[in-house]
Amino acid sequence: MTRFSLSRTGNVFAATWTRLGLAALLAAPLAFAAVPAAKATPALVIEVDSGKVLLAEDATKPWYPASVTKLMTAYVTFKAIRDGRITPETLVTVTETAAAQAPSKMGFKVGTQVTVDNALKMMLVKSANDMAVVLAEGVGGSFPAFIAEMNASARELGMDGTHYDNPNGLPSPGQITTARDLAILARALLTEFPERSDMFRIPAIKLGNAVIRNYNKLIDSYPGADGMKTGFICASGFNLVASARRGDKHVLAVVLGTSSGRARTEQAALLLEKGFQHSWKIFGAVAPTLDSLRNEGGPPTDMRAQVCGGKRKNTASEDDDTPSTASSFVAAGMGELGDNVTGASLLQKLPPSMPPVEVWVGPFPSAEALAAAYPPPPAQKKPPTAKNKGKKPGPQTAIIDTTGTTPPDAAPPDAAPPPSPTAKPAAKPAAKPAAKPAAKPAAKPATSASAATAKPLPKPAPAPTYPTVPPPPPQ
Repeated sequence: MTRFSLSRTGNVFAATWTRLGLAALLAAPLAFAAVPAAKATPALVIEVDSGKVLLAEDATKPWYPASVTKLMTAYVTFKAIRDGRITPETLVTVTETAAAQAPSKMGFKVGTQVTVDNALKMMLVKSANDMAVVLAEGVGGSFPAFIAEMNASARELGMDGTHYDNPNGLPSPGQITTARDLAILARALLTEFPERSDMFRIPAIKLGNAVIRNYNKLIDSYPGADGMKTGFICASGFNLVASARRGDKHVLAVVLGTSSGRARTEQAALLLEKGFQHSWKIFGAVAPTLDSLRNEGGPPTDMRAQVCGGKRKNTASEDDDTPSTASSFVAAGMGELGDNVTGASLLQKLPPSMPPVEVWVGPFPSAEALAAAYPPPPAQKKPPTAKNKGKKPGPQTAIIDTTGTTPPDAAPPDAAPPPSPTAKPAAKPAAKPAAKPAAKPAAKPATSASAATAKPLPKPAPAPTYPTVPPPPPQ
């Protein structure tokens, strides 16, 4: 249950709303026509400047944040920059803990250094879990110290329904939040650090020759979208905190627990569009603020069965774009939009808002540093062919060892070469007269030796290639 406590001109107006939002608003003349309420997940729309709540559904319900956690990691890092503890150019180092994080990640090897600025961009665009830990350890001095800062910041902001166990949102039973708390955090990022807001709307980053796209599909698709952050684990479903600006109106939407990446994008587009409709005001002048919402207790909802269950046709991931019931949400009664507008219809292919933003490892772009940042690829084993599958291995051909050490299974240097696996002379010498074999071996050994040494040699693994990054021009 979401409770609003409202006040105006000294009089307290208290109201309790049961499942207020997309489903409950069906009774209002200006509301969404939506899928059944049983399928509803937390949703919230606010005005960024005033903090007024325009729409809320289960906005105070406990939920797993997944990678939306990285908004708090960015917030604590921005505070450290503001306080002078670090600068955007400060180098932070990939540790064993960071390198051991599960994907999505950059995959740099232990000891690699990146600037705070580049680590932030990789974390927010690629949703790199290793970069979140790199920032935590580099900014906080230690992993536990940074987590303590995250939780202290949540308390200072009034996010009393939120607790953090890690800086990246990977599964942890104690990592919880609410849509209300996420809106408070996102609003703090936008109002306290407006000079860094562009970091949330980067459509892609460029590392060497590789271009990595943002998982937030509203960017360059929904008019006015200016970023924030996505998140996904099986237990949370697909989460999105989305911001958009048109003229002097700045709207923020929070969507949690949808069944696919496309569902969260389309639902967020409809919620943002609802926020921009000036003619629609369910609360009027007495709209509640975020502070007036009260978080609920209890365990978070676990979406694992619905999102990652056996009935799913494809593997769920952060980059999922599976069609879903999100397209059935229509903008009924929303001003000039008409009754048949869907979330999908609000999205379009817009001109790129900016080119991919270059990132690098080390203090400045360097092809050598980038090449050294990745561990060597593992040696690949040749799979058995259909011809020799199941057969016992035959005699092994000697392998040339360029180090000067003879392998234990190699033939002595003066031994007769073993038969080539493709040659067929084995049966012929028995049928020939005794006088003829003398001439045959004279011609055969060269061919046989050539086959024995050339054909069976395994091809060396290809040397790793890395994209080149031109060095910066001389200053």
